[in-house]
Amino acid sequence: MSRDIRDFKGVIPAVLSIFDQDENLDEAGTRDFIRYLLSFDIGGLYLTGSTGETFLMNSQERMRQVEIVMEEVGDKVPVVVHVGAMSTRASIELARHAEKFGAAGISSVPPFYFKFNEDQIFHYYEDLAGSTSLPMIVYNIPLAGLMTVEQVIRLSEIENVKGVKYTATALYEVPLIRERCKPGFQIYGGCDELGSSNVALGVDGIIGSFYNVIPDLYLKIWQAVKASDVSTAAQLQGKAVHIIMAGLHSGSMMACIKAWLRGGGVPAGYARRPFSNFMPEEERKLLEELCAIDEADGLGLDIVRRIKARA
Repeated sequence: MSRDIRDFKGVIPAVLSIFDQDENLDEAGTRDFIRYLLSFDIGGLYLTGSTGETFLMNSQERMRQVEIVMEEVGDKVPVVVHVGAMSTRASIELARHAEKFGAAGISSVPPFYFKFNEDQIFHYYEDLAGSTSLPMIVYNIPLAGLMTVEQVIRLSEIENVKGVKYTATALYEVPLIRERCKPGFQIYGGCDELGSSNVALGVDGIIGSFYNVIPDLYLKIWQAVKASDVSTAAQLQGKAVHIIMAGLHSGSMMACIKAWLRGGGVPAGYARRPFSNFMPEEERKLLEELCAIDEADGLGLDIVRRIKARA
């Protein structure tokens, strides 16, 4: 598969960053984890985004992660690198590095913290998209402040802006964006809870946190929708939501996902502070809860098979 943004489709994990217990970037663990993800029929990888705890990393760590992942991936799947930072200058540096190491595209949240106006946000993307030859995927997410449909449409007019990662629950906006943006503009659903609905609306791909731990379930959801098996897709999505809610209610979603993976022998590392990790007894209960959901819903998840094999 070529490193082409047009091949960036299907189920796409928003990749975890793998830190050891001392919060250092675990290079060997990262390589092993990428191999684990590539063992599934995923459509690409989305690096150093919110799920990757990117704003808890410095630029050098982010760059090193890109280098490691690109070495492991080669041409197997397209990789899009999130390069958002607190300054345009820093984002451009990350973007140029991503281009140098073979990324298929770049992505970024809008500039945040300070209350930037629409023109300043537009010029941020204009500067960033013009800094490399890579296609840009705009990242619309509540954590950084959701943009309006009109803003997304305006941004789509920038030459190198080729798509949007739309992490919003207002699904009626997806066809509006499709209708009013330039031909070929790609849309990616970003809410794990709405995976099947996004696929039904014709998004090019779905990018999510829980696809790190249950990619096999979301691949079934994707296939069911594409086969017009709405009933199966809805049932599977409902079962995925049981797992998502367990992760969200754990008190530390990122640490929970990593604990589930580690419980199955997958080197997912630990969350970086100020996120909190779990004590051994808490982790045991989280693994039991995941296994109970799997059994009750009849899922046969790969990660649960791994957990039981190690019990």
